[in-house]
Amino acid sequence: MTSTRIIKASATALMAAVLAGEALAQTTLPTINVGGGQKIKRTASRQAPRPAHPIRTAAPISAPPTVSPVVADANDGFGSSAQQNTALGPKIDYPAPPKDMPSSSERFFTGGQVNTVPAFRPGEALEIVPGLAVTQHSGEGKANQYYLRGFDLDHGTDLALYLDGMPLNMRTHGHGQGYSDANFVIPEMLAYVDARKGPYNVEDGDFSNAGTIRMQYLRRVPQGVFSTTGGIFNYGRIFGMKSWEYAGGDIFGGGEISTYDGPWQVPNAARKINAVLRWSRGEENDGMSITGMAYANRWNSTDQVPTRAIDSGILSRWGTLNPTDGGNTTRFSLSGRWAQDTANYWSKVEAFAMHSTLNLYNDFTYFLSHPVIGDQFRQFDRRTMIGGNAYHALKFNILGDKESELRFGFQSRYDDIRVGLQDSIQRMPYDTVRNDHVSEGSIALLTDVKTKWSPWLRTVVGARWDYYWGSNQGLQAYWDSPLFPAVDAPGFDPSNPFRIWTGPINSGTYNAQLISPKASVIINPWDDRTDFYLNFGRGFHSNDFRATTQRVAVTEVNDDLSYASVPHNGLLSPSTGAEIGVKTRVIDKLESAATLFFIQTAQENIFEGDSGNTVIARGANRIGVEFTNHYRPLSWLAFEGDVTATHARFRGFDRDQADLYVQLLQPDAFPWGAWLGNAPGNYLVNATPVIATGVIELGEATGLFANFKYRYIAPRALTEDGFYKSPAIGTVNARVGYRWKEGWKLQLDVFNMFNSRSQQIAYGYGSFLPTDPLFQACAGAIAVPTTDAVCGVGQMGVVGHPIERTSWRVTFGGPLDFDPRNTKGPDLTEPFQLLKFWN
Repeated sequence: MTSTRIIKASATALMAAVLAGEALAQTTLPTINVGGGQKIKRTASRQAPRPAHPIRTAAPISAPPTVSPVVADANDGFGSSAQQNTALGPKIDYPAPPKDMPSSSERFFTGGQVNTVPAFRPGEALEIVPGLAVTQHSGEGKANQYYLRGFDLDHGTDLALYLDGMPLNMRTHGHGQGYSDANFVIPEMLAYVDARKGPYNVEDGDFSNAGTIRMQYLRRVPQGVFSTTGGIFNYGRIFGMKSWEYAGGDIFGGGEISTYDGPWQVPNAARKINAVLRWSRGEENDGMSITGMAYANRWNSTDQVPTRAIDSGILSRWGTLNPTDGGNTTRFSLSGRWAQDTANYWSKVEAFAMHSTLNLYNDFTYFLSHPVIGDQFRQFDRRTMIGGNAYHALKFNILGDKESELRFGFQSRYDDIRVGLQDSIQRMPYDTVRNDHVSEGSIALLTDVKTKWSPWLRTVVGARWDYYWGSNQGLQAYWDSPLFPAVDAPGFDPSNPFRIWTGPINSGTYNAQLISPKASVIINPWDDRTDFYLNFGRGFHSNDFRATTQRVAVTEVNDDLSYASVPHNGLLSPSTGAEIGVKTRVIDKLESAATLFFIQTAQENIFEGDSGNTVIARGANRIGVEFTNHYRPLSWLAFEGDVTATHARFRGFDRDQADLYVQLLQPDAFPWGAWLGNAPGNYLVNATPVIATGVIELGEATGLFANFKYRYIAPRALTEDGFYKSPAIGTVNARVGYRWKEGWKLQLDVFNMFNSRSQQIAYGYGSFLPTDPLFQACAGAIAVPTTDAVCGVGQMGVVGHPIERTSWRVTFGGPLDFDPRNTKGPDLTEPFQLLKFWN
């Protein structure tokens, strides 16, 4: 009898295993042969959600990140946890990190990791990348300021950003070269963020001197997500995303609307609407997709103001010197992707088309150039961008058993741009400094070979060739060109006006090319717990195309009223980067990485969008160290600690700055102190010497959870001589909340928890306020000696944009299902039962 029972029990167990295997097979999608003759089979069961990323066989050494299996264990994979999979409430299957990264500084983050840490604005979600600081000095619709590895990246000049294969950096932009607006990115829809430091990968080209960040949206979600957020300063946001099966694939859609006023005396009045719609079939590396995006935003700006005005009580910390500053922007795009992955090769083709508009109204110098009506100006940018990328890689063995992969690639992009700069008053332009039609295109050919010579040695060697061409047609009309001197400036003679009409003179065509070699060596001498990396590469950023054809200054003339010539500038500015690093897991559940890096640039920035003039910035050297640590001792507890220290200096000597300094030291000029901060020097302006971040993560997939993030940015030089320095920035953001097993979530975010009164951004330059004694002297209101050089510089000092004071936001969300019978609401008493406040 006993034997019979055992046999029956074994048979029952065997039958259960078989049925479980069949159920698993029903929830796993087979590899899809896109474009082949086979009929696509979909066996996903509607009773069980299918994984977003099916488990695959061993991936090749070059396989993009999403071909890796989904992380199953809470500590299997760097920074993974069940909490991160439920960061949005309903569980989402995120891709696992790739196993063979080519450098110690490259980091991969799932969308769950990105959304676990609180972020004040969309761009700040990228601060999950170690060493990257993201700030803002204007309204909520303007591109962020970025800092990384001793670069003042302004709005993106040396940091390449991509979303779904589309470049976000805008060439020859109205506000600044490389302008990269991440305000339309929806963090909740991200599948992953792949962050690479330095120019070491052949697919990373323009704007990649400091690094490249590639973001990818999800293709589907097992369950829809809906959330609503409200907070202080009239913050409001509604977000939702959901996917459906359709036409042999998946439709995935999401969107948001938001409002925000901020603590400013003139409310931001930011109003944003944003939407994404995608149809996909298969997976990212073996399937296809078509994606459309639409975004619109408008806002008021409280820009940086002189700290002397705040210190003297003339202006509130939240006040503005020009209440009409602000802007509006739109962005519409359509992109497609096709990929195929086999045992012998993989291929990928991407194509995109994008149209964007931008109007910006700023006033940074107040009354320096126009003593009566002020210095507000309008920058506009209208562009259509089209482009595509194609890659093909062959997998083979050399010397018998050395796994290798030979990759070829092609990248292209063409921008049709209307771009310009106008003086304005209360958002009404009254003259045109620049108005150009720029056509700029580029193509790149790239190749590399990856070889696994032994279990402990891998190499990657490659190069890319970039060719750029374009034309600039000046559209500035004579009657719209600026008067010299300005109507409201001393010395203006209405009987003999002189216009600086430079549009036709600064038109022309130009082309340039550049070859960039790259190489990486990865050594694993002992075991799988420690890797050493050696990386080298040539990178570059393109310069504003208008600088290549500009021959004369657009706002200055010589003493005899002849045009002032400007030096010729090239289109491509190269850099050389190298780093050595180590990544180790010697200590259980602790991953640490240390990297020593060096970057040498040929030029820093050669076009000043705010004035329309070319600026020759000599090359610079940066050397630094980066140390990152992630420790998860328990499934519900994790720590992140990162610090990056950089020594950044210009090379050579700035003779033009030295000549100005001598003029400011003359007897009539010296008492005004305009020489302060204008001595020649080698400090890289706004280069951050230290950026540090600390994060504590608490909680499981359901139940109580909390996160705390501390960010530190050290004081940095604001002028080349280092006389003016910014204050240090130290802020703490916190998040606490509760997640129900049904997928509902309630959370509270607190930003700048300890109410730091530092400056979110600071600059050191000259400006004028009507209350400045120097302004009154230059305007002739008081009879004291001064010089043209002093009046041209203005009152030197620090101008800044303060960090918003302590604020909070409450978010409630959960499953999005249009059939309420399938959605169970949360038990609101559950958190109290957990805390034993309930009997």
